[in-house]
Amino acid sequence: MKTFYWRVDAFQPDDRIMDRAGFIIRQGGLVAFPTETVYGLGADALNAAAVERIFTAKGRPADNPLIVHVRSIEQVYSLVAALPDRALKLARAFWPGPLTMVLPRSREVPDAVTAGLDTVAVRMPAHRVALALINAAGTPIAAPSANASGRPSPTTAEHVRQDLDGRIEAVIDAGPAPVGVESTVLDLTTAVPVILRPGGVTRRRLMELIGNVAVHPEKTEGPPRSPGMKYRHYAPGAPVILVEGASAALVRNKMRELAAGFAGRGMKVVILASSESAGYFRDYRCVTYGRHAEPATVAAGLYDALRRCDELAPDVIVAEGVEPGGMGTAVADRLRRAASEIIKVTR
Repeated sequence: MKTFYWRVDAFQPDDRIMDRAGFIIRQGGLVAFPTETVYGLGADALNAAAVERIFTAKGRPADNPLIVHVRSIEQVYSLVAALPDRALKLARAFWPGPLTMVLPRSREVPDAVTAGLDTVAVRMPAHRVALALINAAGTPIAAPSANASGRPSPTTAEHVRQDLDGRIEAVIDAGPAPVGVESTVLDLTTAVPVILRPGGVTRRRLMELIGNVAVHPEKTEGPPRSPGMKYRHYAPGAPVILVEGASAALVRNKMRELAAGFAGRGMKVVILASSESAGYFRDYRCVTYGRHAEPATVAAGLYDALRRCDELAPDVIVAEGVEPGGMGTAVADRLRRAASEIIKVTR
C-alpha cells in the first residue's frame, strides 16, 4: 500500500487536503493526524471493520480500547448512554484539550472500539487539524497513537513514517505535537472519578473542579479500561533500566555505576537523561529529553528522545527518572511503563 503524506499549516489547514483525508475516513481507510498530545491513527469510530484495521496496522492487542475523538460536546450524545453533569462541567472547562473521559457507552459504538467493555473513552482534541479532520469526515474518529504497538508514541509525522509507512492510507503532517504526552484519562463511571492514565490535565486541576479524584494503581490484573494501561508500553527496542531516587546526585551516581558495569561486560550503553544531568555522562552516548526545571520540555521531548536512543542501537538504556508532580506525573508514568526494570536509590 502506498501511504500519502500531506503537509499542512497547523493553524490554517488546507481545506482540499482535509476533504481528501475525510473521504478516506468515510471509505473505511486509516489516516494519521496530529493532535496537541501526539499523532493519532484515525478511523471512522462507527465502522467496526475500519476500526479493526487500526489494530492490524499497529499490531495492537484487541483487548486494548481506543479513544473516540469528537469535534463538539453535541457529538458525544450518540456515543454514550448517559452524560452526567460532572462530565459536562469537565468538558466545558477542559475541552478542547488533553482530557479523555470514560463514560457508559451507547449501542452505536462498535465493540472493536471499546474492546467489549461497557464504557467508551471520548475527548475533543485541541488541534485545528484534528478538529478539521473530524469535521471533514463527518463522523467521530477512533484513534490511538499512530505508532507500532508498544513503541514510543509519535510526536512527528516522521515518527509515524518509521512505524506505519505502507500500512495506512495517509499521514497529515502539521509539525511536532506541542504537548508530547497523551491525554489524561478519567473514569467517570465510579462514585469517585479515577485517573486511569495521567496526562496533560493534572489531578490537582480536576479536583479543583469536581472534588475528590482517585488514581488507578500502575499494576493491575484483567483487561485494561483505558489505552496506555498495559504496564510495558511506550518502549524502545533495547531494555530500559530506570533509576529513581531521593536526589539528583544519588540517581546520577547509581546511573554511572550501572553504566560502568554494563560497559565492563562489553555492552553498548546509552544514557537517557535530563539536560541538567548530561554533563555527568560524558564517557557515554547521552540522549537528553528536556530540562527537569521545565517539565513541559520533558513532556514534549520524551518520545523523540526514546526513539533517538533506538537509533543508536544500544544493548541497554540507563534512564534518569522524573519526579512526579504536575506534568511530571505523566512523564514519570510513561518512563516507568517503558522500563524493563526500575531501580530506586535512597542512599
